[in-house]
Amino acid sequence: MGFLDLFVVAVVPVLKVLLITLVGLFLALDRIDLLGSTARPYLNNLIFYVFSPALVSSQLAGTITLQSLATLWFMPVNILLTFIIGSALAWILIKITRTPPHLQGLVIGCCSAGNLGNLLLIIVPAVCSESNSPFGDSTVCASYGMAYASLSMAVGAIYIWTYVFIIMRIYADNSAGNIENVSTADSESYTEALLPSSEKSSCHDHSAHGELPETVSDGKKVTFMERTFGRFKKFAANTNLKKVFAPATIAAICGFIIGIVSPIRKLMIGDSAPLRVLESSASLLGQASIPCMALIMGSNLLKGLKRSEISVSVIAGIVAVRNFFLPLIGVGIVKAAHHFGLVGSDSLYQFILLLQYALPPAMAIGVMAQLFKAGQSECSVIMLWCYVLAAFSLTLWSTFFMWLLG
Repeated sequence: MGFLDLFVVAVVPVLKVLLITLVGLFLALDRIDLLGSTARPYLNNLIFYVFSPALVSSQLAGTITLQSLATLWFMPVNILLTFIIGSALAWILIKITRTPPHLQGLVIGCCSAGNLGNLLLIIVPAVCSESNSPFGDSTVCASYGMAYASLSMAVGAIYIWTYVFIIMRIYADNSAGNIENVSTADSESYTEALLPSSEKSSCHDHSAHGELPETVSDGKKVTFMERTFGRFKKFAANTNLKKVFAPATIAAICGFIIGIVSPIRKLMIGDSAPLRVLESSASLLGQASIPCMALIMGSNLLKGLKRSEISVSVIAGIVAVRNFFLPLIGVGIVKAAHHFGLVGSDSLYQFILLLQYALPPAMAIGVMAQLFKAGQSECSVIMLWCYVLAAFSLTLWSTFFMWLLG
């Protein structure tokens, strides 16, 4: 496969996302106002409560089996490493650029969570269908490639709606807590949504006694780690878990059970399954999540183009993390895993493991930003630059990965 052919393969899925984003931008214009400030929250809630859970559950139920867990166990580990390393690089970026507190959760989300779903589902079959594909027979390649990409999408969604969701909610909560010094009423309205009803009355007592002071009675200074641990204990004690864990997380647990438990799987998964209509209906609903996420991103972009608080250095840092540092680190991790026998010799499997480090940020980050009312317009500006540059970076990294595995 030549460089030009590979460029077309890499640029098509990114262009699809950008085109749908432009449609969202157009629908948000004042003259059209189909995705204005009133309509966006309703569409966002549909994605959060209906489309994303349906997508996650159907993908997991269709791809997760005991056999796949035994043979592809390193993929969930590899995806988790992309999140952890991305978060560490984001923390360094926040310290260097002095990112405002209300945008720090957004920066961590963009650096840690990659688009592990729809881009792979488009890129992998396109690479396999080429006559000079380096991955062998096109039919076998497409079959295994779709299974790998579907598993990547399902596992990635679990991490996004647990790990990233909780981090962004904590940062949004901390920002609301800072605003409390200026406006107590605003902070109370946010806290009411997060705390169980039985604890709302004692919220102020907790805030008075839950924070560790800078020094204790004997004059010994409390360390940063002790203060952080104290705040985490306070958050864990006061947080309603029903509010923290997203519907997509619950859907992931359901999909995981359906895929693993053989009797349930035979009832719902497969062309001859008696209850296959349930799985196909969930899959049909889930297909709406990706275009709707892009529409939300485009509608928020209009506000970001008018006024955005994100600095150029932060955007450049996120682009550098996702397009340069993460892929380089990923090469070392995947090659080391293959060297120590953790990953087999399947070149297509290794190719997808490597690609997981080189993808642009997940579009679900935009849904969370809209949900928490934290950096919606800034998120759209970040996504715009990341996806525009991904057309070139994905091509270069895909070419390098194929050469490396050749």
